[in-house]
Amino acid sequence: MKNLLKISLLLAILISMACSNDDNSTDDTSETTLHAAFAAFNTDATTIYLDGSNVVIETTGLPDHETVYWGEGNALYIEEPGVQLTPSIMSSNNNATTITVDATPDLTGNTVSTALGTIGIAVSGSSLFNDQEGAGDLDQAAGSLDWTGAHIGPGVYHYHLEPKAFSDDDENLVGILLDGVFLYGRKCNSTGTYPTNLDASGGHTSTTQYTDGEEEYHYHIINEIYSTTGSYIAFAGPYQGY
Repeated sequence: MKNLLKISLLLAILISMACSNDDNSTDDTSETTLHAAFAAFNTDATTIYLDGSNVVIETTGLPDHETVYWGEGNALYIEEPGVQLTPSIMSSNNNATTITVDATPDLTGNTVSTALGTIGIAVSGSSLFNDQEGAGDLDQAAGSLDWTGAHIGPGVYHYHLEPKAFSDDDENLVGILLDGVFLYGRKCNSTGTYPTNLDASGGHTSTTQYTDGEEEYHYHIINEIYSTTGSYIAFAGPYQGY
């Protein structure tokens, strides 16, 4: 009888401790939510959702604006006689891209250089590329860029320069990069002017139109004409959020 009493008391203590631990773990859990800026992305082209502490962005890669690269017969096709067309035109099967980024970028590590290929996704749903083309700088392919600083060559339709279709000398959201940091136009929402305190990546910390008064680190297109293009590089790097 005494042994049964001891066992009962021990079980009661263990159950009490387990409940206490469960309560503490519940209190420490914080819910991750999608950043408000994702509401600006083209929903016809992108599907954006949380996967744990990551954000997954699936996109058709097909933009919602006019370009010669749609090809004749498409409703969004426009003639651009000055563009030295690459062999490809837009289609539904050659532009799909998926990236996964941290919902909260890690700004405590080392900077990382950008590489060839997709470095981010623009609000239009198409890819962002850096200032390189193939084995060299962008000058060798600048003639093939359309009115909004983009082309296909090779692979997906992508922007190298300030995408004038949705950001033209303004504070608009341009997209998100692979390190989870958002990229904005040449002006800053917090001041309405060109920011003067940008780091080597074109980034700084201030409020934006999507942060509800809170300051947040983000990139801007740097307000410097790139080489012979007559426009501005979308993002050359390095990333700060890896």
